[in-house]
Amino acid sequence: MPVNVIYTTSAIASGGRDGHAATTDGSLDVKLARPKELGGKGGVASQGGPKVPANAEVQATVGLGPRSEGGFGLEIALDVTLPGLVRGETQALIEKAHQVCPYSNATRNNVAVKLSLTEM
Repeated sequence: MPVNVIYTTSAIASGGRDGHAATTDGSLDVKLARPKELGGKGGVASQGGPKVPANAEVQATVGLGPRSEGGFGLEIALDVTLPGLVRGETQALIEKAHQVCPYSNATRNNVAVKLSLTEM
């Protein structure tokens, strides 16, 4: 489902589930907190694997535009920075996170998502 992207925006999240997120244009700036019903305050990446560093960041870039089949669609790029981790472990961690994430599961096969890793 190709999308002719006519609008793009980006946001950066840091600090994991109990962190901070803001759009790069400054229009949105929020504190993140995991709901009590899902364990309240706590660690990140509880599905196993290497511990996610506190200075980890994810930049999400979302493109919106008309689809060739009609209607509108999205394209998403997630650029992940995990300082201090070995590249092989890091790549495996972001791929695993993409498999268990409820948002990834909700959009799988409907939205093109590109995962990339930024070296530190």
